[in-house]
Amino acid sequence: MPPKTSSGTASPKKTANRGLGRGLSSLLGDRGIAAATGAAAIRDGNASTAAAPLASSAGFQEIPIEWINVGPWQPRRRFDKDGLNDLAASIRQKGIVQPILLRPNPEKPSRYQLVAGERRWRAAQLAKIHQVPAIIRDLTEAECYEIALIENIQRSDLSVIEEAQGYQKLLETNRYTQEQVSEIIGKSRSHIANLLRLLLLPPSVQTLLLDRKITMGQARPLIGHGDADALARVIVAKGLSARQAEMLAKQDRVKTGKKAAKPEKSADIKALERQAADKLGLAFQIDWDEAKERGKVVIDCQSLEQMTNLLAKLGIR
Repeated sequence: MPPKTSSGTASPKKTANRGLGRGLSSLLGDRGIAAATGAAAIRDGNASTAAAPLASSAGFQEIPIEWINVGPWQPRRRFDKDGLNDLAASIRQKGIVQPILLRPNPEKPSRYQLVAGERRWRAAQLAKIHQVPAIIRDLTEAECYEIALIENIQRSDLSVIEEAQGYQKLLETNRYTQEQVSEIIGKSRSHIANLLRLLLLPPSVQTLLLDRKITMGQARPLIGHGDADALARVIVAKGLSARQAEMLAKQDRVKTGKKAAKPEKSADIKALERQAADKLGLAFQIDWDEAKERGKVVIDCQSLEQMTNLLAKLGIR
């Protein structure tokens, strides 16, 4: 296996505080990024893949393309074919000028998992390039999820559904709160919460968002609507604006007498409820409306003594 360059590992909490939302420079260092982006292009498309990877004085190595596999943390599921072909044509002419980011595959010696740069890796295959320049780092799974998501968000490559799914992965896999994700990604907590709510839409409507046939503004009024799928088809067929989509959803509810379904509480809210209940020893409920950014807290006291103790903890006697 080629020599590794270790960046160390970090716990989810430490990783969140580090603020990877600054981009890859927060991981590799500004000097490392400058060296990487100024790297000489690959000029020999027929280089032998059997030879050992070449180390570069710029801090990256030439890695055989078949030694690389996509990691499970990649948020993007669809790639624009025309865009990939254009990139492949550019690579044939000028090579790859910015290395991809890899980590050693923990289960396969001399093999690597792709962390950032999937478009370049795919386009290089189309261009029939046999080796790609890469920076290799020992990274935790948590760091890989963060970096892969950040790279795609900063390049505006993700659909809102892919972005929301990326946030959901960070919440579930790394056990972060929405506030921690906000710090890591560099996006507001309300932006993250609004995107996560899109995952409450039926799969058919999420596919329309994934294919960019409707926008987030057109889809939001359909969250929790019993006829979201049918209304989405009307919005696409008639080319309704976000405002018209909102009016359509309201009119349908009035006509059918249906109320908006109450969305399921986020993992973030549930975690706060558990923490509060454990600390107070009382049933604790948070009802929060993400759209209106308002809500209420309900604490269930079963006796006067519990009520008195709660008030004492609040400094009320």
